[in-house]
Amino acid sequence: MPFNPHTCPCQIHPVSNAISSVLAYQDCCQPYHDDVNRLGGITADTAERLMRTRYSAFVLVKPDYIVKTTLPAQQVLLDEKAIETWAKETDWAGLAIVQHVPQLGKRHAQVAFKAYFNTVDGIQAHHELSAFVKVTDKAHHDARWYFLDPTVAMTVTQKQPCICGSGEKFKRCCGSYLI
Repeated sequence: MPFNPHTCPCQIHPVSNAISSVLAYQDCCQPYHDDVNRLGGITADTAERLMRTRYSAFVLVKPDYIVKTTLPAQQVLLDEKAIETWAKETDWAGLAIVQHVPQLGKRHAQVAFKAYFNTVDGIQAHHELSAFVKVTDKAHHDARWYFLDPTVAMTVTQKQPCICGSGEKFKRCCGSYLI
């Protein structure tokens, strides 16, 4: 998808005009992308907002943003070069949020979405149900949403403390979303 600064990538839906007034990139995802490296910077207030910023980061090939918005315990296990290559090789066509479940328990949310991309056979859709966790940083008195990446191979037992730092057992916290 060619970048159009007048329309944020997360606002483009190739098979519907469901969004009545689209936002420019500078008014939508750019502040999140620009601020990701700053402690205390702009953070997504919902899992859906984080999902949208992550989609735009894939379209605009910002693998550092993808890594930094993944659960911190998983970040070192991600291959930033592979993310960059995949993002560059995909001809993105748009995003549709199918459903946002903002509250699953104390700190989890889910977003069902379709990420559209162009192929020689036309527009295809990658349909996914993604899990997110809100992690509280007690030292800085803030909380941030992070993507829980189910493709990251981790050695975790069900009875160990959760990888999100909640203090709960993994099986009672993020374990049910990383199956």
